[in-house]
Amino acid sequence: MIKRSDSFVTELREKMRGGEGVAKLTNFVTNAELNDKGRMFGKIVLEPGCSIGFHVHENDSELFYIMKGTAKYSDNGTEVTVRAGDVTITPKGTGHGIANEGDETVELIALIVF
Repeated sequence: MIKRSDSFVTELREKMRGGEGVAKLTNFVTNAELNDKGRMFGKIVLEPGCSIGFHVHENDSELFYIMKGTAKYSDNGTEVTVRAGDVTITPKGTGHGIANEGDETVELIALIVF
């Protein structure tokens, strides 16, 4: 199966998870296409000043692959800088958040699995 990029829908989420600004989410697949073992595989774009607020993953895990830019990442409460090429891993029962505090757009791929 091939899914063409022109079939993806981009969703705008204001103050995502209590963050600032508007996050742009483009989900590449459905839960069924993840064999119901996940709920997201897609791209998130954070413009300067935009963030996803800190939240805990109670029943799933999330990974980010940072494609572009530099951001401040809360790794279960510890603040670290992440940049293009980095991967973040938030296991079940832990939390994270991410903020674009720079001048350029941050783009990342997100995968949420059960």
